[in-house]
Amino acid sequence: MLDLLDCNGKKDIKSMTLEEVTAQMAALGEKSFRAKQLYDWMHVKLAEGFDDMSSLSIPLRQKLKENYSLTCLKMVDERVSQVDGTRKYLFGLEDGHVIESVWMQYHHGNSVCISSQVGCRMGCRFCASTLDGLARNLRPSPRPMDNYDNVIRFLRLVSDEKGLNISQRSLTISTCGIVPGIRKFAEEGLAVTLALSLHAPNDEVRKTLMPVANSYKLQDVLEACHYYYEKTGRRLTFEYSLVRGVNDNLDEARALAKLIKDQHGHVNLIPVNPIKERDYVQSGQKAIQDFKNLLEKNGINVTIRREMGRDIGGACGQLRRSYKEASAVPQCTEGEG
Repeated sequence: MLDLLDCNGKKDIKSMTLEEVTAQMAALGEKSFRAKQLYDWMHVKLAEGFDDMSSLSIPLRQKLKENYSLTCLKMVDERVSQVDGTRKYLFGLEDGHVIESVWMQYHHGNSVCISSQVGCRMGCRFCASTLDGLARNLRPSPRPMDNYDNVIRFLRLVSDEKGLNISQRSLTISTCGIVPGIRKFAEEGLAVTLALSLHAPNDEVRKTLMPVANSYKLQDVLEACHYYYEKTGRRLTFEYSLVRGVNDNLDEARALAKLIKDQHGHVNLIPVNPIKERDYVQSGQKAIQDFKNLLEKNGINVTIRREMGRDIGGACGQLRRSYKEASAVPQCTEGEG
């Protein structure tokens, strides 16, 4: 089992599977049905504390408080777009760190974007999340291929029929292209969509945008993505942020079409969100549409991501960064699992 200790040295029981919770209850001298009750309180009823678990005996609740932590995110800030209703949340963790989550409403349903890490070490030039580097990985319980084991555990927990029971087909995992992680992910037996942050049709341009491209060649990344499709049958998404004068001309559109013509997936064009720390500029509407049209003429399925939440700081990491700049955030000094 992963090291699931919180910053106070207690076991994070919400990050455990039902089988692991059952073993913990046995160690406390409790019957196995108590594990099912506890699991239901954590993952279905979403109890915020052990004292809320009224079907558990008072002595058991006391033992749980003494031996385990129950991770619950605390909302620090919420911003609601007056344009499209997008909601951006800032959640506080037990060690003083903060993470973001974004809720977006579409005609076909709702979409939620969540973090697997506090910050990021990948260094993508167009993303605010990476400006301060990686602070730490999240455990599965606060909601998460750089934090691989915790992300896999999280996927199994949220799709567990005895828990939230979210369909795996409704879940998407994004990766910047860590080849060993993609290949390992293909072997997990999950029905999850894989989204690759592509952003360029060749290694040269990609290296200027994404430092990870210095470690993994695009050919190897795409071979790993094709392997994921072969193992899972799940169509891939290729994320492509359009930056004016960097990766948005028609020659690059042709190169992209040639690059992924044999891949089973579609391209999601993303007008880049400008951030003050970088000088990247969003492509013009004509350039975006011309790029899309050329891909479609070459048989590539394309969507242009609808710009949502621009008036509340639409770029990844912006809300977290502005909060950190405005306040001194205390840090936990003990190890994090």
